[in-house]
Amino acid sequence: MSTSPPSSRPRRSALYLPASNAKAIAKARTLPADIVILDLEDAVAPEMKQTAREAAVAAVREGGFGGREVAIRANGLDTEWGAADLAAIATSGADAVLVPKVSSAQDIARYHASLADAPPALQLWTMIETCGAVLRLDEMAAQAASTRLSLWVMGTNDLAKEMRARLTPDRGVFLPMLGMAVAAARAHGLAILDGVCNEFRDLDAFRAEAEQGLAYGFDGKSLIHPDQIAPCNAVFTPSAEELAWAQGVIAAFALPENAGKGAIRVDGKMTELLHLDQARALLTVAEQIAQLS
Repeated sequence: MSTSPPSSRPRRSALYLPASNAKAIAKARTLPADIVILDLEDAVAPEMKQTAREAAVAAVREGGFGGREVAIRANGLDTEWGAADLAAIATSGADAVLVPKVSSAQDIARYHASLADAPPALQLWTMIETCGAVLRLDEMAAQAASTRLSLWVMGTNDLAKEMRARLTPDRGVFLPMLGMAVAAARAHGLAILDGVCNEFRDLDAFRAEAEQGLAYGFDGKSLIHPDQIAPCNAVFTPSAEELAWAQGVIAAFALPENAGKGAIRVDGKMTELLHLDQARALLTVAEQIAQLS
């Protein structure tokens, strides 16, 4: 599992796997996803919940995931399995617990309280997949200051179901919500992952959706099939052109004649200190990705 601080690592690709599928978990240890999410919720039938929980904990303790972050998605506290899931995950050694159907700051506080005895390093990740959550994004994100909350995952399928909306290829109905979720996350220092693309056999459609997520500012994307990992990583990895720009900006600001300046001209374009910060961040991400590879 990852030993990097949560705020300083790439999260381009997050692959969901049913925790009840031992072969899938074994394969995940060889896949280039940045995050593996062992699912106890949607991907597991009711009669398999306990078995899946035991399998997820055993897989985490066995290890072998390398530098990947490993999260376990629990069932909600309002289900018959939720409390037992959280108790097991708290001592499993996982990097994070991902919880579903969170709709308010109070929900986040309740999950945080349920993890009171867990190691400090255990992160709380939450799904953004209800109408209530969309209406309370800022107050929910603000919980990062006082709880384990560190990351959001968009759940566009569940959100579409609750809204009775159509999840079209362009995701037009959901774009305002995606943008607001990213803004709220950034305002409070949260990482945020885009929702899944259901077209796991149409990788061109997947790539278009991933590029849309990148344009909106997401750190990465959640995935439902291993074939989606490579195009996802490619989209969320800084390109050679972006890295050349970043190196050029850093070199220009380092020139003696530009010392103390807040704005300079680079390649014929006005460039400010905010662009210098962006350039440094790009290079940092590229270095971290190289280390993962």
